[in-house]
Amino acid sequence: MKILEKSTHCGCEHDHSSSGLPRKTLIAAAGLLTGLGLLLKWVDTPVLWQAACFALATLAGGLLVFPAAWKALLKGKLDMNVLMTVAVVGAWLIGEQAEAAAVVFLFALSEWLETLSGERARNAIRSLMSLAPETALRRAADGSTTEVPAAEITVGETILIRSGQRIPLDGEVLSGRSAVNQAPITGESVPVEKATGDPVFAGTVNGEGSLEVAVRKPASDSTLARIIKLVGEAEGSRAPMQRFVDRFAAVYTPVVFGVALFSAVLPPLFLGGGWEDWIYRALALLVIACPCALVIATPVSIVSGLTALARRGVLVKGGAYLEALGKLEALAVDKTGTITEGRPRVVEIIPFGETDPDAILALAAAIDAHSEHPIARAVVTHAEERGLSLPEATEYQSLAGQGAEANVSGRRHFIGNHKLVHGSGLCGETIEAKLAEIEQRGLSLAVLGRYPGDGTKGEVLGVLAIGDALRENAREALDDLHRAGLIRIVMLSGDNQRTVDAIAREAGLDEAIGDLMPEDKVRHLKEMIERHRAVGMIGDGVNDAPALAVASVGIAMGAIGSDTAIETADVALMKDDLGKLADAIRLGRRTLRMIRFNIGFALLVKAVFLVLTFSGHASLWLAILADTGATLLIVANALRLLGRPGN
Repeated sequence: MKILEKSTHCGCEHDHSSSGLPRKTLIAAAGLLTGLGLLLKWVDTPVLWQAACFALATLAGGLLVFPAAWKALLKGKLDMNVLMTVAVVGAWLIGEQAEAAAVVFLFALSEWLETLSGERARNAIRSLMSLAPETALRRAADGSTTEVPAAEITVGETILIRSGQRIPLDGEVLSGRSAVNQAPITGESVPVEKATGDPVFAGTVNGEGSLEVAVRKPASDSTLARIIKLVGEAEGSRAPMQRFVDRFAAVYTPVVFGVALFSAVLPPLFLGGGWEDWIYRALALLVIACPCALVIATPVSIVSGLTALARRGVLVKGGAYLEALGKLEALAVDKTGTITEGRPRVVEIIPFGETDPDAILALAAAIDAHSEHPIARAVVTHAEERGLSLPEATEYQSLAGQGAEANVSGRRHFIGNHKLVHGSGLCGETIEAKLAEIEQRGLSLAVLGRYPGDGTKGEVLGVLAIGDALRENAREALDDLHRAGLIRIVMLSGDNQRTVDAIAREAGLDEAIGDLMPEDKVRHLKEMIERHRAVGMIGDGVNDAPALAVASVGIAMGAIGSDTAIETADVALMKDDLGKLADAIRLGRRTLRMIRFNIGFALLVKAVFLVLTFSGHASLWLAILADTGATLLIVANALRLLGRPGN
């Protein structure tokens, strides 16, 4: 993974120097020898002993800096390692061995500490790599199990997950029931019950039960593998501010060299200043002008922000998109599967007369149990969820385009649409008004009734309102998005206008536009982008992919979303929780503020100490301590993003 293999900007790619010695050993030696040299100098021992200590200290610390400087020079670059090397060599030339040793030690120490701090920001991501076990229990047709490398398991094979084990691959439960801790992937705080037909993800932890799982994706394409891959790619996706800092540093470094050279040469030649004094000031200028803190300001903030969101189940594919989240002013949302649950379900049961709602549901489900129509399945599912016992329905007959009828409890019953109840002659004024009200809400309906017979009159027993219900937390999440700073939230849907209007009213959206083809969504989104600085689009289907690609930030529902939508999007909500998006926007805004503050702070520190250098009040010691301190403060400040998103 790039995020784990990529070197730091100082050129210290590994935990070993070019000499093969561990970095920690060299830094410790440089520090101890510098301290010993200062002690010998303080007790006034022979100068040769002092010089030997400072020389060895300079060599130990220099092994971490000088080779990187040489590589930079061979490439025609003047980076911070070159700046440090010139400062150290110059200090020796003017007889400041103690300062040379201290400078190279503090610089090497600050680079190492910076690397450790950066690694801390990546620890949560690195830990993802160890979530999925390397082996899996393959179940053969005869029921026997064999432990094999997870990478050898192919799609369609069956694996056994015992209680307490981590799940090695994405799949679907074939048999068994258990609670699975999905927190490592989705951020859910409580285990999720899994039964036959439910999906499971690699890296999650099985509870008390045992599960047989049909593998649906190879190890290289599991949800966990995709997270690791996308986070790795995020490190290579440089944010706009990071690109600005890189360009700035590329020009800034040679300019600093030029100013330092003129500072060392011109005053002694033309103003009568002392050579040693002005060369010393030029060296101090090189140290304090080193752009270490400036260069690290953006990437550490970005990595911290990406990691913080990954921990909360929000996967952002790069720093550029994290910045874009922080700039969002408007959001376009899809309806089905995004604002709503994405499946039809019974949302209301309206009885007529004194019939009990559960009795109506049981009768309707008894008839619909014979049908595979989506609305019929929704009725049956609702009855099963309520644990109802269904009466027997016989002599079932489907009525094309209207519904169905069957004998239940000795009477002929029907369930169907508005047209069927009209045809039965049982649709009175009260019933007509109720059906119109349900349709006005954008819901489908199923009317349950019984025909006259055996001397009894027919009647409508009740109406079931069926629709794609609003997600449980959708209204609260959308309100929170407004509180997070979004000016406008608009629904763009392929569903009919009446339905999207009803959903929009219930969800509290600013506007809803229905009857849209994918290209229409793109057109409306472009119009929104013309009016706002940055516009996000959130969806889950293949038909949303073009709009996701056009948006300033494309956001996919990571669990229910199609592979196409997830690959096209810049952000994925792994738990399909809209509430996470407001947190992501807040953290994006906070990251932007953090980057601006860090860059401003780095420039301010350099400006102050450049003035002190020219006025003769800044020593090499003070310069390196100021630069090291600024770098570490910036890193520590950026790591605060790993806490709660906040405002």
